Amino acid sequence: MKHITCIEDLRQLHMRRVPKAFFDYADRGSYTEQTLRANRADLEAIRFRQRILVDVSKRDLSTTILGEPASLPLILAPVGLLGMQHGDGEILACRAAQAAGIPFTLSTMSICSIEDVAASVDKPFWFQLYVMKDRGFIKALIERAIAAKCSALVLTVDLQVIGQRHQDIKNGMTVPPEWSLSKLFDFATKPAWISGVLRGKRRTFGNLMGHLKGTDDITALSSWISTQFDTSLNWKDVEWIRSIWPGKLVLKGILDVEDANEAAKSGAQALVVSNHGGRQLDGALSSIEILPEIVEAVGSQMEIMFDGGIRSGQDVMRALALGAKSCMIGRAFAHGLGAGGEAGVAKAIDLIRNELSVTMGLTGVNTIAEIDERVLADSPRGHNAR
Repeated sequence: MKHITCIEDLRQLHMRRVPKAFFDYADRGSYTEQTLRANRADLEAIRFRQRILVDVSKRDLSTTILGEPASLPLILAPVGLLGMQHGDGEILACRAAQAAGIPFTLSTMSICSIEDVAASVDKPFWFQLYVMKDRGFIKALIERAIAAKCSALVLTVDLQVIGQRHQDIKNGMTVPPEWSLSKLFDFATKPAWISGVLRGKRRTFGNLMGHLKGTDDITALSSWISTQFDTSLNWKDVEWIRSIWPGKLVLKGILDVEDANEAAKSGAQALVVSNHGGRQLDGALSSIEILPEIVEAVGSQMEIMFDGGIRSGQDVMRALALGAKSCMIGRAFAHGLGAGGEAGVAKAIDLIRNELSVTMGLTGVNTIAEIDERVLADSPRGHNAR
């Protein structure tokens, strides 16, 4: 992968190596994809303040995330169906994250189960929870995460109503898949992907299969899932989860100051400013647009993480400058996984690490703690410091 220079290079490889239905599942957003585009455009509009003749010979990207040391302020976000981007995708991504010294978050909707991943890696990982109507199953899922020694629970709070992703419908992205001649041809032209997925431990939702009566076949499981997202989910459910989960709790999907204030009262240690990667409410604010307001409201009470549009170390720097303590990447590492398995995920992390280091050097900072609005050309603090 020596000629890979950026995340977009990995994306192009991912697109060539993985069937279109699974690539689009990772790459696309909901409805007209307005929010998906805004996440990128609003980040790219933030300009840096270049500084010169500052000693930046001792740059250090290390930080802490939820009180644990991390080699850089980056987290692999929960992404569903990683095992369909590459065989055993969740295990490979977790290994790459742990080798890089950053957290990995396993999705409820993963292909490899909690137990599969725990048996295949050396250190604890984070687990992401969707709350479904079957509360008994959710309690059992949390208890499985406890048994696997997961070091944080990430509760996704913005998916009780599912935004329609047009491309998934057009691609017949169902479980089991809707077959067509074009889809069969697409799969047939990806023999390396097919053999990798066939060698993988599973090809369906590992956390759900076999743990629910009547869902041992994939069609029944798919039908069960479609009825399970719970529109009655509310703050009392967060209290209930806290009563079961003894560890660190992160609320993912906060995009409003009022909700951030409620999150600060919930007992959670952190929140993630996120619009679900532009896959839910189309026309919502971009994550970076609301980040400073949420930091101002609750940044002194809980750890603020950022998610939405990160494709480079420069993007990480922009989010840190506006008050985030760390950033989650989803598509960026999924592109790496689809492009080259564990080595591809490692490459994605490496690209972001190197870009962040160079950007720190050219803006005159040596440590993550030094990064604030003064590194930005358009912030009042940046202008005043000249």
